[in-house]
This record gives sequence, structure tokens and C-alpha cells, in this order.
Amino acid sequence: MKETKVRKRDVPDYTIDQSIYTQFDQRKTVFGRILYDKAAPFYKKDMYEKSAEIIDRDQKGYSRILFARTLAGWSVYDYFHGAFSWKQLHDPNNIMSKPELGKYRIADKNGMSKQIKKIARMYGATRVGICRLNKRWLYSRDMQGNKVTIPDEYEYAIVMAIAMDEKAIAKSPSFIACAETALGYSRMAFCIACLAEFIRQLGYQAIPMGNDTGLSIPLAIDAGLGELGRLGLLITPEYGPCVRLCKVITDMPLVPDKPICFGVTDFCKQCNRCVEACEADAIQTKIEPSFDVACPSNNKGILYWAVDHDKCYQFWIDNGGDCSNCIAVCPFDRRKGTTFPNKQGS
Repeated sequence: MKETKVRKRDVPDYTIDQSIYTQFDQRKTVFGRILYDKAAPFYKKDMYEKSAEIIDRDQKGYSRILFARTLAGWSVYDYFHGAFSWKQLHDPNNIMSKPELGKYRIADKNGMSKQIKKIARMYGATRVGICRLNKRWLYSRDMQGNKVTIPDEYEYAIVMAIAMDEKAIAKSPSFIACAETALGYSRMAFCIACLAEFIRQLGYQAIPMGNDTGLSIPLAIDAGLGELGRLGLLITPEYGPCVRLCKVITDMPLVPDKPICFGVTDFCKQCNRCVEACEADAIQTKIEPSFDVACPSNNKGILYWAVDHDKCYQFWIDNGGDCSNCIAVCPFDRRKGTTFPNKQGS
């Protein structure tokens, strides 16, 4: 197969039914439904509730050491709450006071955008894109039920993809892959915290986000980082779906990137590797994407292959940790030495 050329587009390659689509309530995600949806089969069920039993089985890849490594890997994401602060950070460990230098005047938005990308990569981002903030992708309400309101001056989203180790992910669904996922999330928290503070140090506002506040995948599509695949994840040209996404929205004047197209939808119509690898049967087998939903955690009004997150999360519970089987087998990862079909999306 010939390698597909990445093309830029003027508009993102997704289809929305405006008569059906509404902003998504974060409480309808699987993790929200664990807390609020009494009808969910996994209501109040923790992903790790079977972990002790699984460790006692003494299976390869499920040792106590590997489990401890997994939980420790979440430390920055789970416990450094300042990473998600909407305001400049205070109460530092460092005793040194920081000077107030005033607002930095940006005469060259294109040059500043290049600086933002360079600095985001320095803080750990693998790929960086910028888009205008489309508020349809913000959650309507957060995990606590509060209405998500972002002032109009926050015009831009800086979206970052952080690549995971494909060799560790290939060990999915064992705790080895779980630890890499955890580390990816903590790298996200570190990256967004540093980038948001960089922007604030120049006198602008910044809101750092992991999986909170807004939907990462459509923002990443808008920012030119990739396309949506059958497995329900963003697929990037270089790393496939083997990335974690995070973002910072800001009032800093920047230049948006264009969305890209490299034939993901056409390829996913032919390839069923993620379907075959999914032990939960959570990924659709239909050739064409549709507006059909698979579970209450899917948003309506989007043309895609909706993943059954109920089945997916139940497998996580039974596994004693999260699963990355679909990520592990996706051929859209150039580190694996694979090539792609010479087909372009519409």
C-alpha cells in the first residue's frame, strides 16, 4: 500500500445534524454515570474493585508491582489540582517572589503561534494544533452539574497530543499498558499546567483542560491533529490513536491551523482490526458510520461509529484496569512500520 498524503481542509471532516445535536453533559459520560445514573449496569462500580482478586491469580502482566506502578502513574493527574486551575497559580513551594511584568504585546500572531507550539512541545506535547473555540464542543454541565460558561474573549483552543509508548500499549489489557495510560494522563496534566502558566506570565488568560470542560476529540479535529476513527478515538497521521489529548483555551491572539484529511474514514470502512481486538464487542461492525447511538454515553446528532461505552467499561471492571486493545492493533502508527492506503477522504 502507498502512503497516504495528508491534506489540509478548509472545514473539519465531520457531519453534524443541527436538529438533533446539543452540547453534551459531562455527567452522561461513563465516569459521570458511575456517580449519577442509577440505571447504569456499572452504577457505583469502581474500575479497580476486582483488582485484588486478579492480582491473586498470579497472571503474567497482572502483578502487585505492576498495579502499584499503574496507580502511581496517575499521581500528577489525580492529585495536582492546580493543573486544572482557571486562574494563575499561587502558594508556591519556591520562596522566590515573581515580578509583575505587565501584558506582553503581540505584534505577530503567526510568530506567537509558532512560539506556543514550540513551548508546548518543550513541556511534553508531541503534536500541537490551534483552532478557534467552537463552543458546541464544550460540555453543557460539568461533573458536578454546574453550567459550563466560558467568556467570549476565550477565542482559541491550543490542543495537544501526547504520544504513548506503543510497545507498552501493545501489552494491553495487562497492567503494563494500564501504567502507560496513567503516565499519559499525568503528562497531560504537567503539560497543560505549564503551558497555561506560560500564557498567564505574558498577561493573558488560560484555562487548562484534560477530559474536563470540553470534548477533546472534536477540538483536536478542528485544530488539525487528526481524524475520528471507527474505534471512537482521534487518529493522528504519525501515532495513530496511541496518544492522549489535552487542551488550553485562551484569549491570547493566535492563528488557527486548518483541519487535515488523510483517508481515515475510507480506511476504517475496510479495516476491522479494532473490532476483532475488542474483547467487549463494543465497536461497531457496520461499514458506514451513522447517526445511531450505542449507549447513553453517546451524544446524538453526530455521524460516526458510536462505541458502546457500557460494554467497554464493564470489561475494564472485569480486567481490573483500563484497556487499550483497539489502540494497540490500529495500523495508523508509523512507529510500527506500517503503510496506509492511497485513499483520500471526501
